[in-house]
Amino acid sequence: MTTAEIFKNIRRIEIQSRKPVNQLFAGEYRSVFKGEGLEFHEVREYQPGDDIRSIDWNVTARLGHPFVKKFIEERQRTIVLMIDVSGSQDFGSLNKSKNEIAAELAAILAFSAIKNNDLVGLLLFTDQVEKYIPPKKGKKHVMRIIRDILYFRRQNPGTDLAQALRYFSRVQRKSAIVFLISDFLGDDYERPLAVTSRRHDLIPVMLKDRFERQFPSHDGLLQVEDPENGELVVLDGGDKSLRERYDQLVADEYKRKIKYFRSLKVDCLEITTDGDYIKPLNLFFKRQQGKARR
Repeated sequence: MTTAEIFKNIRRIEIQSRKPVNQLFAGEYRSVFKGEGLEFHEVREYQPGDDIRSIDWNVTARLGHPFVKKFIEERQRTIVLMIDVSGSQDFGSLNKSKNEIAAELAAILAFSAIKNNDLVGLLLFTDQVEKYIPPKKGKKHVMRIIRDILYFRRQNPGTDLAQALRYFSRVQRKSAIVFLISDFLGDDYERPLAVTSRRHDLIPVMLKDRFERQFPSHDGLLQVEDPENGELVVLDGGDKSLRERYDQLVADEYKRKIKYFRSLKVDCLEITTDGDYIKPLNLFFKRQQGKARR
């Protein structure tokens, strides 16, 4: 694509993101995610009942009567978008692939973050860490992140969630809000996921396509390719027992993942390529807002 076409596409996503950012998420976003501690705001005269530990002795000595320090919550947060860009993310049975949905979701989250003066970082991974952009503020930075998500060319098609999570733990020492956007088709990532959830506010975002949830209705033979290793398999779409076994396997694996997320006390946001992602995203924020109030 030409530079003009790339800019036009990024601009389209920015405009598309404005409505959900401004109308749906701004209030919930601010109330759901807490800041990092307290920051000094001002001094004021001491009032009966104030904690004497908050007295500012320098100002008190200078003015001759007691003053206390007033603090407010530090609201700046660090948001990190960890996005799976492996071969399976290219799949989409309707208009959009999982990669495209991931880019649009990331744009909404990133614009919500800069609207609230937060830092935003990006980590793209396959079976290795493909790209890492440290958290920063500003619209220019966010536009770069969106460009990289949309037009990044991976080196490898495989998936290794565990390696990406271990890398993230090494480079991000400060507590962050982590949106882990993936189809979670990898294996053996449970332990590093648990470590990440203890250190950070982890939000798994599970992307799925309708044909990954249920065997497609088809009477003839189907040639299926594994997008991550290129393996080709021919399946009989008319075999009822095969369809039932496939559907049961998918359902069991889904339940296992959800059960594991719940054991870590993390809420999973589920998005499908054939549905509206704005509604589940909005409901997720509202649900989190209710928990934050409790």
